[in-house]
Amino acid sequence: MPFARPTLTELINRVITDISSRVTGVDSAVLRRSLLGIVGQSEAGAVHMLYGYLDWIAKQSIIDTAEKEYLERWAAIWKVIRKTAGFASGQYALSGTAGATILDGTIVQRQDGVQYKVLGDAVFGGGPLVVPILALEAGEAGNFGSGLPIFLLSPIAGVQSTGTTATKIEGGVDVESDERLLARLLARIQQPPHGGATFDYEQWALEVPGVTRVWVYPLLMGVGTVTVLFVCDEEVSIIPSPAKVAEVQAYINALAPVTAEVFVAAPIADPLAMTIKLTPNTTAVQNAVSAELADLIGRDSAPGGTILISRLREAVSLAAGEDNNQIVTPTADVTHATGHMAVLGTLTFSSF
Repeated sequence: MPFARPTLTELINRVITDISSRVTGVDSAVLRRSLLGIVGQSEAGAVHMLYGYLDWIAKQSIIDTAEKEYLERWAAIWKVIRKTAGFASGQYALSGTAGATILDGTIVQRQDGVQYKVLGDAVFGGGPLVVPILALEAGEAGNFGSGLPIFLLSPIAGVQSTGTTATKIEGGVDVESDERLLARLLARIQQPPHGGATFDYEQWALEVPGVTRVWVYPLLMGVGTVTVLFVCDEEVSIIPSPAKVAEVQAYINALAPVTAEVFVAAPIADPLAMTIKLTPNTTAVQNAVSAELADLIGRDSAPGGTILISRLREAVSLAAGEDNNQIVTPTADVTHATGHMAVLGTLTFSSF
């Protein structure tokens, strides 16, 4: 039977009743502002705080209710370490006169205030200059698309203040959440390593920062082979870059049995375009529909999987502000070939 923690009111009544029963000449009705009432409330408040602390301690003693540093300590016992944040990086293009110099550490900034630093000195020649940049702060916020503006924080002689990203700025990931760390820890406890079982490869891939979902296919490329596909849901594009694929490949190679030939690859994205009739067909409702569909596809899509039309209809109907809708295309479940998976494509809205 679970323990029922008394409320503050119950504790106050218990303490006052106990004091009253031990002091002679005290009426059973103790006034709230009387000396005994004040003492009783003060003691009950302290006891209530202790109950709360004991309740919190009890949660830290159980793995699936532990929080933050206590969860990390539990995870460390099984050598499951919280994945740290990663810094976004990429290429930055800007124009200037021949001979002008961009120094190592030069700060550039987006319109929303996110800053990057230039890596290495560079000198302008006869055209635009492309330099590598690295986010100053780790995290997903540093990711940025290609061809978007970034500005010099301080003017430089002979250099235009506005430049653009020559490539995607990617690789920035947030510190692993408690929920993801707990999921990996429980998987490690419930499925201990078996020297190369299917779930071993999944756990190894998930240990790489940025990797959020993994699919393992034994013997797909022949006897003795293991194929690993994965995505990075927290990146600008969930489809991993060649650099991330190489990182996961190297990490698994160091852990996998020497008899296994491991192929790590990125799934092939199949954009799911949709035509939707909507009431009311407003920008706010369209954005809500887009968000619901993106969330659904992020949860349901898998390499070689199927996106059910019923789930798409449900997602559109759940959008805030939506009164009525009709999915014109697609008209049936959307299936994908081996290694291909759905990502949200172009959404075309119209009114009834």
